[in-house]
Amino acid sequence: MIAEVRRQFGLAWALADLHLSALSDEDHLWEPGPLVWTVHEDASGQWRPDFADVEPDPVPVPTIGWLTWHMIFWWSNALAHVDGRPPAPHSEIDWPGPAAAVHRIRVLSARWSGLLDSLTDTDLLVPAAFPWGPDSGRSLADMVLWLNVELTKNAAEIGQLRMLRAALRTDG
Repeated sequence: MIAEVRRQFGLAWALADLHLSALSDEDHLWEPGPLVWTVHEDASGQWRPDFADVEPDPVPVPTIGWLTWHMIFWWSNALAHVDGRPPAPHSEIDWPGPAAAVHRIRVLSARWSGLLDSLTDTDLLVPAAFPWGPDSGRSLADMVLWLNVELTKNAAEIGQLRMLRAALRTDG
């Protein structure tokens, strides 16, 4: 199964990298409508995401900046879990800015790819609490497959926002 998981990750990463490579700095903070989740620079120069523990209704449209923060958040925590460290709360995961966010995601991808290369089918059976909690009964396979889906979803959302922004700039 690990060979299939690695191939699935390779495909998801290729889609993500296609869109990440095409981003301009301005794309990250573009707001496609009045109700968005984005990232904000505070007085100390740290970028912080909009976040709610309970998803609001209606759900805000995330900006590309928020989506790249979200990727950094869940990928960092998945790797922390594998390393035996507790996941960090959202308030402790900053967004490093446009170009740095893409770089950080690429570093996380390389670390994740290295992890997948080191795993065997037997390793995938080990219990994994992230992101469901300690009593979930889930395995590392569940976490790895969830991450591949999350990566694909975020890549598609980033791509859609990037293409929508480009289409609106050329409209008229």
